[in-house]
Amino acid sequence: MSKVKILVVGGTGYLGQHLLQAYAHANANGTPFAFDLAFTHHSSPPPRLLLDAIPSSLPFQVDFKTGSGFEAISNTFVPRACEIDPDNAHAINVPSSLVKWLQSFEKNRTLLIHLSTDQVYEGEKSFYKEEDNAVPVNVYGKTKVAAEEFISENFPNFAILRSSIIYGPQTVSPVAKSLPIQWIDGSLAKGEKVEFFHDEFRCPIYVMDLVSIILALTNQWISEGKQMQLLLNVGGSDRLSRVQMAEAVALFRGYDTSLIKSVSASSVDRGVKSPADISMDITKLVQTLKIYPVSFKDGVRLTLTTEARE
Repeated sequence: MSKVKILVVGGTGYLGQHLLQAYAHANANGTPFAFDLAFTHHSSPPPRLLLDAIPSSLPFQVDFKTGSGFEAISNTFVPRACEIDPDNAHAINVPSSLVKWLQSFEKNRTLLIHLSTDQVYEGEKSFYKEEDNAVPVNVYGKTKVAAEEFISENFPNFAILRSSIIYGPQTVSPVAKSLPIQWIDGSLAKGEKVEFFHDEFRCPIYVMDLVSIILALTNQWISEGKQMQLLLNVGGSDRLSRVQMAEAVALFRGYDTSLIKSVSASSVDRGVKSPADISMDITKLVQTLKIYPVSFKDGVRLTLTTEARE
């Protein structure tokens, strides 16, 4: 029997790198299901730090707007026998080329785990459930809804994960994007007042909890081999404003909380409409996978103590 093939789409990104490390660690430590590991990247070449950290994984350059690069994965890795620019955002966020490629393989032999967002919700109440209407208020959310619909209508086996803000330690090959906890920490460390919104609410999720969720779904699919059509909210256990997030970092570090200036989100023009409250009910996640995301307080501690050891 050939090994299971796991392809991490966007393996050089923040979540992608953490996933690659987790899969590689599981493989090296006797997971019940040995697998071959690969990842896609857009830039060329992929970061040397990442390649050195996970030498057993295969990198593939793929353009998701055109689908260019999938054929190389098929030939090398997978046995074939078995707001500004909404059009561009749609082309990138709706994985039509990926789904078309996956459709070329034997039916029911592939699971697609797709990362969506809490931005699909309108933001007019607290603790949205999966069955609530998805009424996004910005282009990003609309393209993510379109992606969910496209996958559910065109692919038989999927798990769609509606993620909130993802936070945690830096990756082995540092990503250029600003990481939430690190940005708050760095800003407050200067000893100057910093503005944070008090009236936007999210359920930030610790990156290793999200990794555990994806690994659990992978193992369930491999062990049971049953068709999966799953939609899950994957937020953390706490509903928080940006002010409350900053306060958690300040309390852990011992910063003066008077540095945190509470302002309304309506006072800043970010060029895009942002929903006020897209906190999520994660009851279905807990019941389905028996995974309990850590509190934000514990996530901050894990993030900052992990980086202090590195």
